[in-house]
Amino acid sequence: MLDGVLKKRIDPPIAFLAAMLCRQGIGADAVTAAGLVLGLAAAFAIAFGQLWLGLVLILLSRLADGLDGAVARLTRLTDRGGYLDIVFDYIFYGAIPLAFAILDPAANALAAAVLLTSFYANGASFLAFAVMAEKRGLSTRQRGEKSLYFSTGLAEATETIATFVLFCLLPAHFAVIAYVFAAMTAWTCVSRIRLSLQLFG
Repeated sequence: MLDGVLKKRIDPPIAFLAAMLCRQGIGADAVTAAGLVLGLAAAFAIAFGQLWLGLVLILLSRLADGLDGAVARLTRLTDRGGYLDIVFDYIFYGAIPLAFAILDPAANALAAAVLLTSFYANGASFLAFAVMAEKRGLSTRQRGEKSLYFSTGLAEATETIATFVLFCLLPAHFAVIAYVFAAMTAWTCVSRIRLSLQLFG
C-alpha cells in the first residue's frame, strides 16, 4: 500500500548508492545475496535475544533489497536476478517471525504460525498471479521496472518492514502485532484472488 508513496522519495538516494556500488564493480546478484545474509543474521540475532542488533540488520538487509534492483537497472536486468530477489525475499520474510517464535515459544509461537500461514497464502497468490499475467501478456509499472508482474495490495514490502521493526521495538506485543498484520496480509491475498477471478475467468 505504501510502497508507491515511498518509492518516489527513496529512489534518488538509492540510485546514488547503486551508482557507487557499480563503480566498485559490485553486481546486483552480490547485493541480493548480501541482503539475504544480513536478513538471516538478523533472524539469528533476534532468536538469541539481540533485538537491537536484529533491528539494525533488518534495515541493512532491506537497504540491500532496494539496491539490487537499482544496480541491475544501471547494468543489466536478468531473469536470474529477478528470481533470486523474490526467492530470497520470501526466505527473509519467513525467517523473522520464526526467530521470534524461537525467542519466546510460549508467547509467540501461535501468532508466528498464523502470520507465516498468511505469508504462505499471500506469496502463493502473488506468484500465481504473476505467472498468469505473464501468460496473458499483461504488464504493469506501478512499482517500477520489475522482473515479474507485481500486483499491489494492503500488505506490501513497506508494511512488512514496518511490522518487523515494531516486533523488535515492542517484543512484548509481538502476538498482537502479528495477528493484525496477518489479517492485513490475508486481506491482500483475498483481494488478489478476487482480482484474478475477474481477469482470468
